[in-house]
Amino acid sequence: MEKKHYDQLNETIYTETLENGLRVTLLPKNDFHKTYGLFTTNYGSIDNQFIPLGKTELVKVPDGVAHFLEHKMFEKEDGDVFNVFGKQGASANAFTSFTRTSYLFTSTNRILENVETLLDFVQEPYFTKETVEKEKGIIAQEIQMYDDEPDWRLFFGILGNLYPKHPLHIDIAGTVDSIMEITPEDLYECYHTFYHPSNMNLLVVGKMNPAEMMTTIRDNQDHKEFAPATEIVRHFPTETVADINVFDSIEMPVNRAKSIVGVKGVHPAPTGKAALVYKTKMNLLLTLLFGTTSENYLRLYDGGVIDDSFSFEFNLERTFHFIDIGGDAKEPTAFSEAIKEILLTAKDSSELTEANLTTVKKRMIGSALQSLNSIEYIANQYSQEAYGDASLFDLVPTIESIKLADIQQLAAEFMIKEHMSTFHILPKEANEG
Repeated sequence: MEKKHYDQLNETIYTETLENGLRVTLLPKNDFHKTYGLFTTNYGSIDNQFIPLGKTELVKVPDGVAHFLEHKMFEKEDGDVFNVFGKQGASANAFTSFTRTSYLFTSTNRILENVETLLDFVQEPYFTKETVEKEKGIIAQEIQMYDDEPDWRLFFGILGNLYPKHPLHIDIAGTVDSIMEITPEDLYECYHTFYHPSNMNLLVVGKMNPAEMMTTIRDNQDHKEFAPATEIVRHFPTETVADINVFDSIEMPVNRAKSIVGVKGVHPAPTGKAALVYKTKMNLLLTLLFGTTSENYLRLYDGGVIDDSFSFEFNLERTFHFIDIGGDAKEPTAFSEAIKEILLTAKDSSELTEANLTTVKKRMIGSALQSLNSIEYIANQYSQEAYGDASLFDLVPTIESIKLADIQQLAAEFMIKEHMSTFHILPKEANEG
């Protein structure tokens, strides 16, 4: 078991990769009463074309299998795992993203027992034709609920423009039609390919004895048999800049129009610690340009172009990275044109000054330190982001290391007109587009 201490934050992390390939991370926080366990596979909704474990030919499974699998993992032949956690004083949950699926529990007692339950239920799949058919109706209702959610449609509208071929533009849960095609055989094939311990990691954060916890996890895994680890081969369609759809819109029953501008990263993003640096630089750049204290924000807000719903985000995950900036808009075209003008002139923006960068960095460091008081935040960040040897606790020194010239260079390289797209949601019966 390796031990790494972060002097600046006075945090210690213990890590070990077990013989079966499972990566275990322990973060003791003994001044907390609660402990949080998170078991994550590097498998999400975009992984719909791959070579199954033990086979040689590429297959394509119905959209939404990763999310469907997550739903079905809790149901076992002898009952529901939620009941087991409940009897042990724990609450359990799970979630699926574009690239990850995570299972978790939180508890204040019987921690070792709950960690073993977490490992056991995720590593013992049980799917039958009857239970799979029953789940389809439940998930179909979930999909239809999101289809009626304007902000969800806005987000997937810009993804559809930026990534028309990549499965990123498909709803994480799939479609009502695609989930109807899912079979128990699909679930088992995806499970055996992507739920191998070598493609998973376990994080436990909170009150614990790390040596005792690691021994419990090792013993649990030593009693199980797994196929030899093999490299997972995934396939994604090739896209070029010419594939980006510059504009699209839909109508929905909303009181106020919505607009979103996206910028697609078309070159491979850095990996490992360089990814943490890259993401931090982009977050600083966007905060300088659009943060609530920027001149741009105040001008657009006072002019009625944006309102309190305005938001911006940079997403960087396996195989994709992009910016999205959106919100409600009285005049959606005025909104998107104003945002694009700010992005295209970003490298020479008057917002990019040493004084402004110092202020934004201080605010970002304060926010990061405050977030580290939440074990849920720590666990979820660990599950979503992989920076090689770097971790969440490297964020503060990373922020401190970034210079204004780094921000200006990133603005010049990333904000390209041909990489941008706009998507609008208009109130039904409106004609603006």
